[in-house]
Amino acid sequence: MSPTILIADDDKAICTVLAHAVRKRGWEPMTTHRGESLMEWIEQGLGDVVITDVRMPVGDAHRTGLDLLPDIRRIRPELPVIVISAQNTLTTAVRANEVGAYEFVPKPFDLNVLLEYVEKSLERAGKAAPPPQQDVPSERGVEHFIGTSPAMQDIYRTLARMVNNDLTVTVIGESGTGKELVARALHQLGKRKTAPFVAINMAAIPRELVESELFGYEKGAFTGATQRKSGKFEQAEGGTLFLDEIGDMPMDAQTKLLRVLQQGEYITVGGTRLIKTNVRIVCATHRDLTQLVKSGDFREDLYYRLNVVPIRIPPLRERREDVAPLANYFLRKANEKGLSPKILDSETIEAMQEYDWPGNVRELENMMYRLSALHSENIISKSTFLSEVRHDQKDNMPATNGGTLEKNVEAHLRQYFAAHSGDELPPPGLYDRILPLVEKPLIEMTLRATGGNQIKAAFVLGINRNTLRKKINELAIDVKETAV
Repeated sequence: MSPTILIADDDKAICTVLAHAVRKRGWEPMTTHRGESLMEWIEQGLGDVVITDVRMPVGDAHRTGLDLLPDIRRIRPELPVIVISAQNTLTTAVRANEVGAYEFVPKPFDLNVLLEYVEKSLERAGKAAPPPQQDVPSERGVEHFIGTSPAMQDIYRTLARMVNNDLTVTVIGESGTGKELVARALHQLGKRKTAPFVAINMAAIPRELVESELFGYEKGAFTGATQRKSGKFEQAEGGTLFLDEIGDMPMDAQTKLLRVLQQGEYITVGGTRLIKTNVRIVCATHRDLTQLVKSGDFREDLYYRLNVVPIRIPPLRERREDVAPLANYFLRKANEKGLSPKILDSETIEAMQEYDWPGNVRELENMMYRLSALHSENIISKSTFLSEVRHDQKDNMPATNGGTLEKNVEAHLRQYFAAHSGDELPPPGLYDRILPLVEKPLIEMTLRATGGNQIKAAFVLGINRNTLRKKINELAIDVKETAV
């Protein structure tokens, strides 16, 4: 006997198309435009798979097709339900997953993909799915995800499956793509949402401070430690710890992090007591961790511990259809902040979609704020947009006046101070920690340039040989390596 597919959508054209496609597969369709009819069929034991739209009317104006799923699961827990929706948002995908949908498919959908889901669901028909989550709100506070591109829909579906478990997630993507936004969404939509979300940028923390930043330190642990300080693990207890730019974590800190992930406990710097930890780890990187593993710069065992569920955030140039809605969203935000309202004409939107946006969504956001603040016209023209792009490209050209090192150091320090939120200041002794970060590469490069000749290196550096030897010892410089 052929399987029966129950199709419920308030759009008759969609019902007709789906019914025709179902028949071509050798299945039997039953279509309806009302939720009450769908529930009657289910109560009668009809149907092997359900395809329903989120907006399916159910009599009560306050109920939708999505509200039917808990009732369907209660009556026939083995019946797979595929939800289709034009509301292509992360919240919709999450809610569909939580109330027990077998799959969530955004409109407009690829008919063949939808039918593949039907076929897979038929294979598992008769097996009861896990019970739906209780107390499912229709909306929750979560930072906005903008985008209806296929790439973003894939991310929504993945996040929907991840919010109600504690699996470690690694978010991969270029700078400015919104990796922290993904981490915050996992936290804000998950069961840890009432606990803290704590973020730390590994690239902004000097390697000597990584351990104390992560695990905290006790009073007297080192010079300047006049009182106990909690680390990020303690601050995030019960919640989510977001390790941004995990690829920049030094090797010794990687070893300590691996121990925490394996044993669920850590020791503060200068402490002796093991402290149990209960946090969800989400990490992010713009680097290829597999290459770092091959080069020996990242522990292979830690890589597999962290890379349980990888989520790749595509650069903006790979989802150009999202540029216009993103731009309009940022223009609205600019207006809410008191800047004059702006509109993008069709030529401007076309030019924006052709531009590659090397800084990704962050660059687009900054551009919209700048256009709102600096230009008086209400309608942003193509020429205005292109003039700002050329201005950016000019500013981003490499400096040739000898100030590059100073700017790089300043940028590094700005990141570091930004990592200490509010009134929190870095631990004392910053001067003595920062100077070696400049001295070590300076001496190493000079030694390499002189083939390891310390007399010549001291002459180039303008210091005496004894001072150079002292620095080599203090900074643990491998003299043999510099002679290669």
